[in-house]
Amino acid sequence: MRKSKKLKLIIFDLDGTLVDAYPAITRSFNYTMKKMGYPKQDAEVIRRAVGWGDINLIKPFIKIQDLKRGISLYRKHHRISLTRYSRLLPGAERLLKALKKRGFLLAIASNRPTQFSWILIRHLRLKKYIDFVLCADKPQNIKPHPQILNKIRLRFSLVPQEILYVGDMAIDARAGRRAKIKTVIVRGGSSTKEEIRRERPLRIMRRIADLLKII
Repeated sequence: MRKSKKLKLIIFDLDGTLVDAYPAITRSFNYTMKKMGYPKQDAEVIRRAVGWGDINLIKPFIKIQDLKRGISLYRKHHRISLTRYSRLLPGAERLLKALKKRGFLLAIASNRPTQFSWILIRHLRLKKYIDFVLCADKPQNIKPHPQILNKIRLRFSLVPQEILYVGDMAIDARAGRRAKIKTVIVRGGSSTKEEIRRERPLRIMRRIADLLKII
């Protein structure tokens, strides 16, 4: 993508795009399963279920009558595990710093609940780079519905051509396409490359740091 004077805002997904929180998610998930008497799951099984919010993460693995307690256990554990077992992906902070220096507005669009996104943002010291955060518990619809991206766009009174969205999953590419926003996908999430390609993003990158080469 050529550098464009029209590009004003870059929206990032959080997990798998800027942050590696999979170890924290895996620990909280299997803690919940153990406490409720359900079998633990392999890290790869859990990874493939990530991306649709914590309710949809837990829901397929337990009985529906246990869901409320399961979510409560998961979230209580996750508040702690996030600060112990999450890290920035290589090159993420350098990228954000460079983009802010170049005058871009930066936002986060996450399917995580707001409080947990902010735990990550504060713990990893990202707040100074981010102009706006919108998470799954605020709009009525989570990604791949485009609502979260459209709300951020309207927050800044911009048109889709002035925005780039950066995610890590097929649902991010689908959300971006539905919002008519150019979307770049970083291979760090739970989607396969073929699943991502089917959603026709602008580009697929191996590392988040590579974004600097195409803006």
